[in-house]
Amino acid sequence: MRMLNPSGAVRVPGLLGKLGAMTSIRDTELLEQSLLRTLGPLLGVLDTSLYRLDDGLLLVRVIHYHRSKVVEADGVARMVERIEEISLSTEVDPDVIVLTENVRLLGKPCTRTIDNEFLIAYPLLGGDDLRGYFVFRRDREVSPSEDAMIRGVLEVFTNYYSLLDVSQRDRLTGLLNRQALENNFERIWSAMARPDAYQEREAGRRSQLPSKFWLAVIDIDHFKRINDTFGHMVGDEVLLLVSRLMQATFRSTDLLYRYGGEEFVAIISAENESIARNVFERVRLAIEAHIFPRVEKLTVSAGYAEVDPSILPVEVLSRADRSLYQAKQDGRNRVYDFHELVESGVFPNPSYGEAELF
Repeated sequence: MRMLNPSGAVRVPGLLGKLGAMTSIRDTELLEQSLLRTLGPLLGVLDTSLYRLDDGLLLVRVIHYHRSKVVEADGVARMVERIEEISLSTEVDPDVIVLTENVRLLGKPCTRTIDNEFLIAYPLLGGDDLRGYFVFRRDREVSPSEDAMIRGVLEVFTNYYSLLDVSQRDRLTGLLNRQALENNFERIWSAMARPDAYQEREAGRRSQLPSKFWLAVIDIDHFKRINDTFGHMVGDEVLLLVSRLMQATFRSTDLLYRYGGEEFVAIISAENESIARNVFERVRLAIEAHIFPRVEKLTVSAGYAEVDPSILPVEVLSRADRSLYQAKQDGRNRVYDFHELVESGVFPNPSYGEAELF
């Protein structure tokens, strides 16, 4: 799709149509992909990227969108698109790092000339806060009309993204809610089930994704007693403090949800079970060491299980939940791994022919 008509003006009807399609989406990550699909053709480029930052301005995720023309055996040409996502900052192009740092410092779009091409980055704002960067590369600089178009699309995107993000957040703690969890279930399972899940290296080599995923259910011990003794206002304060402690202790790439009541769900990546256990134990110890107003001391129990793409998400959640229940039965303030409980004979070997519901 050409972006400019002979007079150099933006083709408004086509742009409005793309914006209409983008704002019909009800999932934040699909919305991010839609942004790249929208701006790439309008700018006449095949590759666009989105770099997302957390509240501490640390890079947490990169989404690359690529379009290419494929000619079939019968001579028919078609456009093929590919979405790639990375979460390792070591995979980011050093030229992009330098460019986006200038964008951060100046608070405006910046350009670098590399090998007779222009590497261009725009800030992605959420209110007055920097939330990421939109980056693309092409053979010419941005014209004034293109600049106005990019800024307008990014503003529509950030405003709509904020609305969607609020709908996926728990009102008390600000954590992702149960609906957001269900959305991420589908995405993680789909990504893990792909046999071609790999990261491209600059030298052309393909390497398997290094991490596995682990899901934990975390529950505040004796929370009903807190509500009964101190009242629900103190209970809400405890929920908020626990969520803040977990956010500060988990890594920026980990996903944390308020599942309901005093129960939380975390999804993390780790190369092996030992690393996963260390992450969850660190969270438990951080809460145990904290001094809470009125309540003073507080603990949590957790159960976790490895995410397996061949097993339904509800089964993995059930395994983590059963492990949590066992931790409660054995005295609370502890972290249990489902596989370890199976190996020790506490749980029977799971049946893969039946869904485990709780």
